[in-house]
Amino acid sequence: MAISWISALKVIPWGDVIEAAPGLVKGARKVFTRTQPEPVVVQDPAAPPQQRIEQLEAAVARLGEQQQAAAALIESLAEHNAKVVEAIERLRLRSRLLMGTCAVLLAAVGTLAWLVLR
Repeated sequence: MAISWISALKVIPWGDVIEAAPGLVKGARKVFTRTQPEPVVVQDPAAPPQQRIEQLEAAVARLGEQQQAAAALIESLAEHNAKVVEAIERLRLRSRLLMGTCAVLLAAVGTLAWLVLR
């Protein structure tokens, strides 16, 4: 079982993972801090409509920025997830090849032992 874990660790592009980790953490923190509820600004009902519209437009702009940051982070995480899935698929194929090779070697050793002991 240890050999499969060692193979798994060798196949994963750790350089890429380590290189991208600080950016992912920074992006996640940025999204987290931006999505924290801001204190609600009580709008003065007596304020002119233009001022209230400007406040609402600013709030919508902030929400748009938060959405774009979250989308970029999700895209980055999806790319890394795809790399991990590719690495797992390569490991699966290698393990099948290894199992087939072991079966052939076991048959060869069994045949050789049978010939020697006969």
